[in-house]
Amino acid sequence: MLDPILESPFNFSIEAFFILVILIGLEAILSADNAIALAAITRGLKDPKLEQQALNIGLLIAYGLRITLILCSRWVMQFWQFEVLGGGYLLWLAYQHFTSPKDEDDQHKDPEFANVWQAIPVIAVTDIAFSLDSVTTAIAISDQMWLVVAGGTIGVITLRFMAGLFIRWLDEYVHLADAGYATVTLVGMRLMTRAINDQLVPPEWLMITLIIGIFAWGFSKKTPIDSHQQSPESSSEIAVAPPTLEPKTDSELEAKVESEIKS
Repeated sequence: MLDPILESPFNFSIEAFFILVILIGLEAILSADNAIALAAITRGLKDPKLEQQALNIGLLIAYGLRITLILCSRWVMQFWQFEVLGGGYLLWLAYQHFTSPKDEDDQHKDPEFANVWQAIPVIAVTDIAFSLDSVTTAIAISDQMWLVVAGGTIGVITLRFMAGLFIRWLDEYVHLADAGYATVTLVGMRLMTRAINDQLVPPEWLMITLIIGIFAWGFSKKTPIDSHQQSPESSSEIAVAPPTLEPKTDSELEAKVESEIKS
């Protein structure tokens, strides 16, 4: 009587629980570079409200594309052209960043968008390009499709919150944008290498170690505060001395001296 339940593809065992935890952890780590790329893209809207709107809609579309990719992963993995396209797109994103003109603070400028609907397709395509790597890794860990879908769903939710944090952190840390796009380059090269020869792909632990090291550098230096900018508290503490009225003529000077002698 219990055989249909035990044989169900949704059977939740202790092993499945640990696999799900591993998938969620991998999604969180491998989503860091994805999150910073999305943060840099949405920051080009120059409006916090539009940035949040673009992230919400873009990642909702990206989630649908990611689930489709997971369900079709066995078929997609047969064609190396998908990995070449995904890897080439990520390398193009990194190239666009590192060759973009710099601003007055010697920082590479973010791409700019006229409206939300220009940013949304870029967000969705960027996420699906990253998903080619994360989904392939997840499929290698577990062949239970529902586990991979669950891990991917939680990964997208995590990605949304991480991207929101990175939007703020990009203004606080000098090297963070460059660190993010350096990891984008790593993922792009990994996809291209896998398409050429799967045996040459570096192990997952090495990839994670490199990402952690690059992000440690990204958070190593905060953006300096201009010395000419003073806080309201400091400016209010500066006392302005009342002007001293000096006598302007000789007669006024003599009158002042006489008044002082009489006093």
